[in-house]
Amino acid sequence: MRQLFSLAILICFTYIAYAQNRYTYQIAVLKYGGGGDWYANLSTSLPNLIKFCNKNLGTSINPEQAIVEVGSSDIFNYPFIHMTGHGNVIFSQSEAENLRNYLIAGGFLHISDNYGMDKFIRPQMKKVFPELDFVELPFNHPIYHQKYSFKNGLPKIHEHDNKPPQGFGLIYKGRLVVFYDYECDLGDGWEDAAVHNNSEETRTKALQMGANIIHYVLMGNDPLN
Repeated sequence: MRQLFSLAILICFTYIAYAQNRYTYQIAVLKYGGGGDWYANLSTSLPNLIKFCNKNLGTSINPEQAIVEVGSSDIFNYPFIHMTGHGNVIFSQSEAENLRNYLIAGGFLHISDNYGMDKFIRPQMKKVFPELDFVELPFNHPIYHQKYSFKNGLPKIHEHDNKPPQGFGLIYKGRLVVFYDYECDLGDGWEDAAVHNNSEETRTKALQMGANIIHYVLMGNDPLN
């Protein structure tokens, strides 16, 4: 049954590619309830990452990001979902089940803590995978070594509490299904330079790490280097 479900989501992704005609993939921002600002960084963050990936990885991602709700069946149209915000997150039981089914079927969720999200997202992801705990990924994990190599793991984009950046994952039956960047704020680093006045070096590192995540998810986890 699980194999058939995985096949179904792959067929769905292929259909979307044909429907878009020009693009192989479209990726989406996750809209959630609870009062948190799911729309943080919405205007330039993911679009800039898509542009960077299409230019530097040779991907064919629709430059227009989608927005998808946690409980919507439309979530199965997107192989990669990005989630961010500063505040509260609440998944209903049906939303948690929908997200779980999506991830088990082959989808991927990237969570970027925009500062203040950590205490809310962890219990909600427990609803999705009660049997799993976030584990910190070692620096030699393939997600850090795709086209761009990050020998010390995540780059530090924003200081926040002056803690080191950490990359956590949820691993289901040997597959990384969720990647969570904490004390890093990759999504802010993808935004236009004028938004946060980040240096070009900082923005480049954020975009390169984001490209690594995209490559890991969409094109396999074997390093390019």
